[in-house]
Amino acid sequence: MTPDPATPLWRAAQVFRLLSCIYAFGFQLAVNPDLEHPVGGWVLFAVLIGWSAACATAYLQGFGRRPAWVLAEIVVVVALMLSTEFVASDQWALDNQSWPTTLWATNATISAAILSGPVSGMLAGLVVVAASAALKGYVSIDLGRNATVVIELAVGLAVGMAAQTARRAHAELERAARLSASLEERERLSRQVHDGAIQVLALVARRGREIGGDTAQLAELAGEQERALRRLVSANDAEPRKGAMSDIGAMLRRRATDRVSISVPADPVLLDATVADELLAAVTNALDNVEAHAGPVARAYVLLEDLGATVTVTVRDDGVGIPEGRLDEAVTEGRVGVSKSIVGRMDWLGGRAELSTGPGMGTEWELTVSR
Repeated sequence: MTPDPATPLWRAAQVFRLLSCIYAFGFQLAVNPDLEHPVGGWVLFAVLIGWSAACATAYLQGFGRRPAWVLAEIVVVVALMLSTEFVASDQWALDNQSWPTTLWATNATISAAILSGPVSGMLAGLVVVAASAALKGYVSIDLGRNATVVIELAVGLAVGMAAQTARRAHAELERAARLSASLEERERLSRQVHDGAIQVLALVARRGREIGGDTAQLAELAGEQERALRRLVSANDAEPRKGAMSDIGAMLRRRATDRVSISVPADPVLLDATVADELLAAVTNALDNVEAHAGPVARAYVLLEDLGATVTVTVRDDGVGIPEGRLDEAVTEGRVGVSKSIVGRMDWLGGRAELSTGPGMGTEWELTVSR
């Protein structure tokens, strides 16, 4: 059974119920000699105490926290209020509050507010006010002498909003707990995949390139599957929420292979989730270029630096490098991977991408974003 986030309010309400019963008992002792039917007054008071005990038990145990029970409480409260006509004279009803006391009648308002929120609480309060008005035969607009309307509405509104807030906070907490559990499970699966299938594919790709011949085609296929699997385990389960933060260091660690070395700070490097995703995509594209163009034995080195106001990722390889003018030729040929996937992403983020390369010098990308 799902716990009720409003349970503390239900418990506090029963403390109020106990105090209201004590007050009603004192009121009964004070006014009983003035009633037309004192014995009937005590009989009705016994009903009041019995019903109060039943309600307290039902709400504390939980089985009474449903509309039917709260509706029954409102009916009983109204019935006891109107029973004043059977135990007291009309003049007594005009000169005093309704027999069970307005304070005790407020229990129905509180129960409705906790169960269903401020609107239901205020409506229950209006029912109590209406019963009091029917008993007296008029509606008092003198709030200085009769503040019952204000009290009932205020209690219904305040308690109802408190219950509503408690349930919303509980729902947010549960959602956060589910998200945390999902992320932990994903991290566990990512580690298992990295330690198993990805490492095997990386080994097949490397050994296939070393052997050459027909095996090179198998190596290329294994390399493609390795990269695809890495993207899969690195991808977000859902679109990042506005304001959410991601640890770019943890995201980069998943890119480590036998040919890619990753160096990141020991502490998390937090960036806006969208920025982190785009930066990772730029790094991934740079590593894919190393895989495809730097040479069969080239290694890549990724360094993450947290400089406070900015975050820089350097991707360097020891491959053949890019000949001068080759990138311009690629754009002319319609191959815009570097200009769009790397430079374009960094421009969109308001950062910068700096390239250092040359024949036989390897390639180095320095990707910088501002916090």
